[in-house]
Order: sequence, then C-alpha cells, then structure tokens
Amino acid sequence: MGAAALAGLPSGALAQSLEPRRIALHNLHTGESLKAVYWEDGKYVPDAVAALNRVLRDHRTGDVHFMEPHLYDILDAVAAKVEDRGAAFQIISGYRSPKTNAMLHARSKGVATHSLHMDGKAMDVRLNGVALEHLHKAALSLKKGGVGYYPVSNFVHVDVGRVRQWKGA
Repeated sequence: MGAAALAGLPSGALAQSLEPRRIALHNLHTGESLKAVYWEDGKYVPDAVAALNRVLRDHRTGDVHFMEPHLYDILDAVAAKVEDRGAAFQIISGYRSPKTNAMLHARSKGVATHSLHMDGKAMDVRLNGVALEHLHKAALSLKKGGVGYYPVSNFVHVDVGRVRQWKGA
C-alpha cells in the first residue's frame, strides 16, 4: 500500500514547502527509534514512510498499517511551535489493530469504538523536555485535525480527522 498510496496523496497546507522535512520517533513499547527525512523534493519519501509505518505498528499484534503522512506534517509543525525540532516524539500509540482497539475500548470508555488509530490517522505522543500543556497548546494552535489532552496519562493525541478538541484522563 505504501508507494502506491503515497502517489495519490495531495500536498496539504502543512506540506507545501520543498524544504526537506524530518521526524524523529521513539516507540516506548518496542524501544525502536527512527529519524527520517519523510518529505523531500515536494513529495513524501516512500521508503521513509514505510519505515515510519513499521515503528508505529500495533506493538501488541505486530500488525503494520499505512499511517497518514499528514500526521508527520502536524508533528513537524508542533515541533517548530515548541522550538524543538531535534527531539524524538515519544510514541504511546500509533496504529491500533481492530483487536487491540476492541480490547482497549472494553477497558476504557476513553477509547472510541472506531478510533482513528485503526485507520492509521492518529497518534498519542509526548515530547521529552516539553511540558505536556505546552505541547497541547502548540497542537491546538495549528487548527489541523483532532487534539486530545490526557494530563493524567501524560500524552497528547493528534489526528487528521475533523478539527476538534477534548480532555481525557
């Protein structure tokens, strides 16, 4: 699905620049880290996106799913807002298989029945050295997709769905 799906992706407002865009991720569940140039020469880089998909896989099942690359644009813009483009986003949750999402939904009313995580369109993150409230405000200021604030669980949810916001535990 990787390269074929990328060919049809429009260049969103966050992805207009021809400057290379980088992202650094650290999956807290698998211990994997990746720094990648995911946008170059006016397009998403298929090999980088495939590697990011792998790092963002469902750590419970091992299922890898195509992640919406505009999520990386959102994280890149958030990192610019908090003035920390070098730090790795800590990944609490990327892709969730239907099986994992159903299990989490059964345990918590805060997990949607059909979460955007299941479509590869959401991530739960934090950024080492950046106050969670600051990260949350930076994500909200973009007015791109959904932003959930989970101060007790210590993460911010970002997605490429409709613009909305909420507070969880």
